[in-house]
Amino acid sequence: MYARVSQLARHLSRPLPLYAHTSAAAGPRSSARGSIMPPSSAEERSRRMIHTAGCIIIGDEVLGGKTIDTNSAHFAKYCFLLGMQLKRVEVIGDDEAEIGEATRRMSENYDFVVTSGGIGPTHDDITYESIAKAFGLPLKLHDEALKRMKSLSKPHPSQKNFSWDVPSPALDAKLRMVRLPIDESLDEKSQVLFVDESLWVPISVVNGNVHILPGIPRLFTQLLDGLKPSLLPRLENPEGKGVYRILFSTPMAESEVAGYLTQLAAEVEPKGVKVGSYPRWGRKRNTVTLVGKDKEFMESLVPQIEKGVDGIRVEREEDADESEDEDQVR
Repeated sequence: MYARVSQLARHLSRPLPLYAHTSAAAGPRSSARGSIMPPSSAEERSRRMIHTAGCIIIGDEVLGGKTIDTNSAHFAKYCFLLGMQLKRVEVIGDDEAEIGEATRRMSENYDFVVTSGGIGPTHDDITYESIAKAFGLPLKLHDEALKRMKSLSKPHPSQKNFSWDVPSPALDAKLRMVRLPIDESLDEKSQVLFVDESLWVPISVVNGNVHILPGIPRLFTQLLDGLKPSLLPRLENPEGKGVYRILFSTPMAESEVAGYLTQLAAEVEPKGVKVGSYPRWGRKRNTVTLVGKDKEFMESLVPQIEKGVDGIRVEREEDADESEDEDQVR
């Protein structure tokens, strides 16, 4: 009985799907202060300044443990270096309803959203069609993407008789990868981005801020790198250097410095600076961090923190390991 009640509670606590297309026809939304705000358009989302980001990793193989996700870790570093605040990472399966709900919710909540995975040639690659359905868009065979695919991709050795001009299951499978969600009321060039001349794979942009990327790590990172120049003008710092991290190595146990760090965190929070503490199991020293955008203020704290944690500033966590001989105690 208890197990069934717990299961029901978990089900009821899940976010409800959002089925209405976010457009001028959608209802107004409320701001944090409760005032009514007009719904954002896809065009507005594509131009707004980027402060927050979200990441959706899509794939049954990730949830099943077959594939280890590295794309979210890369994206976290990408956001940090560009000064974007990554607010959420979700891993979901190849499920149409979950893909649609997650992308709509993140598109509404964050300025910049990426998805990873589910855009290959097989039946379980349903990201394009799921997102298209969620936003009320058709899938359209994209001529330029197909042209680039023909030019830059080569048939697999097992496809000796493959022809672009002869209908076949293999051709149908390839065409799945260039049928993209298209909002015909918007400029198509803003919805299909070719950011790397060596790749035929485009970045499909939906609702102005959802960027659909492949799950293959090499392609994911290469496309993100290619996208960076177009993001820089929309960042607070045009140079893309908005967030700083300072590391301190300390021989003190976390429990020994916890009181000091709690007080420090309260003091620096109004300046937008966060204090972190990280144990390094099996090592003799632990790590304390400062993360924020006010570099001058953070630098002014260094002597105080070194004294407070009986440590030293380092560039890498392991830099002070060999110079100390204390036993690590938590």
